[in-house]
Amino acid sequence: MDNYIFKLSPKVSRKTVRFHNRYGIELAADLYTPKKMQSDRQYPALVVGPPYSGVKEQGPGIYAQEMATRGYVALAFDPSFNGFSGGNPRHVSSPDIFVEDFHASVDYLGTRPFVDRERIGVIGICGSGSFALSATAVDPRIKAVATASMVDIAAAHQEGTKEERQAHLAAIAEQRYVDFESDQPALGARGSALADENDDPVFREFGDFYFTSRGWHPNAITTFTETSSMAFMNFTLLDKIAEISPRPLMLIAGDQAFSKGFSERAYEVAAEPKQLVIIPGANHIDLYDDTTKIPFAKLQAFFDEAL
Repeated sequence: MDNYIFKLSPKVSRKTVRFHNRYGIELAADLYTPKKMQSDRQYPALVVGPPYSGVKEQGPGIYAQEMATRGYVALAFDPSFNGFSGGNPRHVSSPDIFVEDFHASVDYLGTRPFVDRERIGVIGICGSGSFALSATAVDPRIKAVATASMVDIAAAHQEGTKEERQAHLAAIAEQRYVDFESDQPALGARGSALADENDDPVFREFGDFYFTSRGWHPNAITTFTETSSMAFMNFTLLDKIAEISPRPLMLIAGDQAFSKGFSERAYEVAAEPKQLVIIPGANHIDLYDDTTKIPFAKLQAFFDEAL
């Protein structure tokens, strides 16, 4: 059972596809196409990346399906080591490989006969927003990029004082010895769980999505291997964001979202053409699945013009 958190629209077709990234990892993805797609036409296409620890049956599928109803071919994928994609050990997180998954998705779309490879864009939700921006900065095949509730995962891992970071790195270093002598690497703490009114509001917000009927999926366990964070503490993702220009970018964030500052800071350092869209009354999670708040009309107008 795939446990999609939304119903399939009668206006689109959905097909599960598989392809490999340059590391040889097989990616699992859902390809959404307009139901009345014409065989003699080439269509603009979008890659949609999931929230950090999310999967394609959740928010990415909602975005991909909606954009398919608006005339796009849209691909929602599971990141390497996660979801139904391949790669071992399971639940690894990697800045390089997660960015590569976007490149590989462009490889796939750009080799489909019904896709115009000169009109490919990407959408990144939450952590995938930073991976999408990083991929776009170095991949000229991506003609436009949009993010929703973007979180710069590298910057998030690097927060805190030097002493706090060094203590965390020391713990990870010791954990590497344990993992080396074990069958499976240890997983870090969950990013969300069932919460109550005494928990941190942000933790509760994630729990209300990932651990209720609203967004629950067995592949979205909201944790990665504990040693994964070492790479994120050593590399940056958005240091070349200005080099996306002259290709356009759009950053979407809720005005109540804890993550809004990531989009605001990215907007400051990005070059034109750029847009910052703030959604009144929306928190971080609302832009995962709330179709009354996700600005699909703005996304369509943005990609229609860019592609």
